[in-house]
Amino acid sequence: MKTNSAVAALTALAQDSRLAIFRALVQAGPAGLPAGKISEAVGISPSSLSFHMKELTHADMVTFRNEGRFVIYSANFATMNGLLAFLTENCCGGNPCTPVCNPACSTSEDSAS
Repeated sequence: MKTNSAVAALTALAQDSRLAIFRALVQAGPAGLPAGKISEAVGISPSSLSFHMKELTHADMVTFRNEGRFVIYSANFATMNGLLAFLTENCCGGNPCTPVCNPACSTSEDSAS
């Protein structure tokens, strides 16, 4: 992924409603969701949804297809994975990264509090 594409993707996701929409689409998987279901799931009006979907589609974070009279939106997993790869490309300067920890884990700093 090129830097300008990463910036476009991050810009599209840097807004509460768009981030909620994208997360709902990720959760829905490749099958996606019709626009009406997305609007209900994130609690925004259809006109606002249209604006946000345009921004996400422009950044290639979301794809859409027509099924009859419905528009089905899906997360673009290739772009999402490309963004994650871009962000972690030089992770830890070649050194092993700290293991990923679930939220239930505590650090020694947490224990000291």
